[in-house]
Amino acid sequence: MSIRIVVKYLGLVLLVLTGILACPLLASFWYGDGAYLGFLVPCLCSGAAGYLLWWVYPVERRNLTRREGLALVTCTWILGSLVGAVPYSLTGTLPTYVDSFFEAMSGLTTTGATVFTSIGDQPPSILLWRNFSQWIGGMGIITFFVALFPMLGVGAARLFEAEMPGPQPERLRARVVNTARWLWILYIGASLVELVLLVVLPEITLFDAANIVFATMPTGGFLHLSESMGAYAHLPYVTTVVTFFMLAAGVNFSLYYYFIRSKSAQWQLDTFLKNPEFRLYVGMFMAASAFVTWNLVRSAGMELGPALQHATFQVASIQTTTGFATTDFDLWPSMSKGVLLILMLVGASAGSTGGALKVVRLLVVVKHSIRQIVTSFSPRTVMPLKLGGEPVPEPMVSSILGMAGLYALTVIIGFGIMAALGLDAITAFSSVAATVGNVGPGFAAVGPVHDYAFIPAIGKIVLSACMLVGRLEFVTVLALLTPAFWQWR
Repeated sequence: MSIRIVVKYLGLVLLVLTGILACPLLASFWYGDGAYLGFLVPCLCSGAAGYLLWWVYPVERRNLTRREGLALVTCTWILGSLVGAVPYSLTGTLPTYVDSFFEAMSGLTTTGATVFTSIGDQPPSILLWRNFSQWIGGMGIITFFVALFPMLGVGAARLFEAEMPGPQPERLRARVVNTARWLWILYIGASLVELVLLVVLPEITLFDAANIVFATMPTGGFLHLSESMGAYAHLPYVTTVVTFFMLAAGVNFSLYYYFIRSKSAQWQLDTFLKNPEFRLYVGMFMAASAFVTWNLVRSAGMELGPALQHATFQVASIQTTTGFATTDFDLWPSMSKGVLLILMLVGASAGSTGGALKVVRLLVVVKHSIRQIVTSFSPRTVMPLKLGGEPVPEPMVSSILGMAGLYALTVIIGFGIMAALGLDAITAFSSVAATVGNVGPGFAAVGPVHDYAFIPAIGKIVLSACMLVGRLEFVTVLALLTPAFWQWR
């Protein structure tokens, strides 16, 4: 473990952040909104620091070890949030740096939880940065510069493995740099398709469409309007397009990769239909949508059409951890809110831009639980745990069970801290569940029409940490907290 080489690569991260911040800086000049200093100052500072660390800071040339990769990934997200918070503070759009850090972390981790009490009257460049940051964070800063800089060599695999979420049998290990580029091509291509589908509608401006895309594909949820997607609830075409792309973003991106590389139409079809996680993911969406629609018609008195529109949109939004809202679902019947809370905890597919526990982990936990029940009364029974007909190695089963345990433990500890700060039980639990799962809106005081501004500063720091550990799949961050990690070898 070499701190020097981690610091040197953080210089490269700062150079990448400089290029990213240049985009809203140009937008500020274009719109003439007077917020350019908020982007120019961090651009100059991060650019100068990045140059000094990468080009001047002396260090031996070698590939990254696993420990250095884990440290670099975690530090990258923290550094990105620290730098990304500066525009909010310098322009005065948020009152404190803690608020700015919370907003920046929420964007980069694609959580979508906000401390803005009023969004629509902010400078256009600030709104664009707020949404663009989650689009960058959706595929990952690390994946971004792994795709750009082949100089990382074998060390790129360490970064890619630490940053890409989810346990994937299809994890793309070979030729990591090329794979990272392909994933970004798929990500950008899907974003452009959604943009075109939205701008064909005369009611949607290019600025509106771009901001919607920046929130949909990373399943982020930030939007430039206080009403969120409720501003477009009267346009079923828009909500249908956004629903489709939210669901598409919640699919394991490696399936798209193999779909493109398949040599026949049958293989392309089998890529999705024979994948157990994909089948459960789609099945959960259809079942939850049908149940919530029925519940809204029966208990809330909605007509079938609006109930179906709101139900499918909100189920997709919460299941993929996007966090969009077309209506205040906190006012829905308790059974519908219960379904959304379950989806909030389960989340989307592994290898997607979505967060939370992930569908494949749920599959493994359920299968393992069934196996434990059977072996309790029939200890000689041999039941290999299989997914899609393929046995899952026991080390991976143990890893998934451990991850599920860490997920539950994080939610419990976070809930205890937030409750100790004076939040009511529903607000405390849903705020932690929504940030650990990178969903954004919760229930009660942090519901879809509310914000996180009222939470004390220490609570915002705790929730920012929840966003980070949730986005980086717990182990990547928590490994740095163990004394053994820092033992030099």
